Amino acid sequence: MRDVLLMAAFAFLGAAAAGLLGALALRLVRGRSVAVSLTVVAAVAVTAMLTGTLAVAWAMFLSPHDLTVVTTVCAMAAVVSMATALLMGRWVVARSNALALAARSFGDGGSFAAPDGQATAELAALGRELAATSAKLAASRERERALESSRRELVAWISHDLRTPLAGLRAMSEALEDGVAPDPDRYLRRIRTEVERLNTMVGDLFELSRIHAGALSLSPTRISVYDLIGDALAGVDPLARELGVQLIGDRVDPVPVEVDGKEMTRVLGNLLVNAVRRTPADGTVAVTAEREADTVVLSVTDGCGGIPEEDLPRVFDTGWRGTNARTPPAGAGLGLAIVRGIVEAHDGQAAVRNVDGGCRFEVRLPAAAT
Repeated sequence: MRDVLLMAAFAFLGAAAAGLLGALALRLVRGRSVAVSLTVVAAVAVTAMLTGTLAVAWAMFLSPHDLTVVTTVCAMAAVVSMATALLMGRWVVARSNALALAARSFGDGGSFAAPDGQATAELAALGRELAATSAKLAASRERERALESSRRELVAWISHDLRTPLAGLRAMSEALEDGVAPDPDRYLRRIRTEVERLNTMVGDLFELSRIHAGALSLSPTRISVYDLIGDALAGVDPLARELGVQLIGDRVDPVPVEVDGKEMTRVLGNLLVNAVRRTPADGTVAVTAEREADTVVLSVTDGCGGIPEEDLPRVFDTGWRGTNARTPPAGAGLGLAIVRGIVEAHDGQAAVRNVDGGCRFEVRLPAAAT
């Protein structure tokens, strides 16, 4: 037993010395290729084995012949180990270079495709992560392009909508100042109408900027959708009477929701005003509310004749107004964008689809706990 412990001690000391030198070598080449690191690791393993073997042979006073045999065996093992390490290192480096080349497509605005062929588990996992990141970046670029397009359209439309009433206000104020207005009271009423419209437009822009900045502050309270819809209908009733549109709200279930009453009333008001303005005289706008599983569905159905299928995905985009809504009183195309922003801030969803004779806007909100 004493001889075994003694041989183990000599072998450990010899291997430890080789291991320390190998650790120093690895530290020196840690910034180099993985092939170099693998070669150093193989060399350390073989050297540690050879050093330990020679230390034991020296301690056991082996004959020169036996010592030559042991040294030759260790040398052959070293050659095979080094060759294997080099081949493995070159294969790993080749796979890493192929992965790096494929990843360069990120900078060119392209998509990532993992190189063909087998790879280590770590490189394969890295390839999958890069592919997932590529898909997210592609979606982000698409959203950015859509937002930039909407922003440009919004700036163009806002500029047009601001220029028209401002020019009218200037002309009317000059006519009043020069005393050439045939009906000053009518001019003053018109000025007030234009100022109110401009004030509404600025308010919508401010609300939309808060939504996009994530600064929309909500104060949720438990409220019945029956009360929400009742307030919204009361607010839009004068406009509906003026345009000869009938409002119908007899299919409203008194389902409770936890929402910011002021903001959700604005959502319903925007939808109703939009529906009333686009429904012909003697037409109807129907409002419903019902519970479906864990959600409450509020809907506004108008008689606008429908929206072109190619425009449906853009209805809630900032600045979208459709081809037949480029002039007042259509507004600046902010109402539906505000609707979507407020609804999503309540963890809900806003959608639109065509129905017979018109379109149906739906707002899905989480139902309040009973």
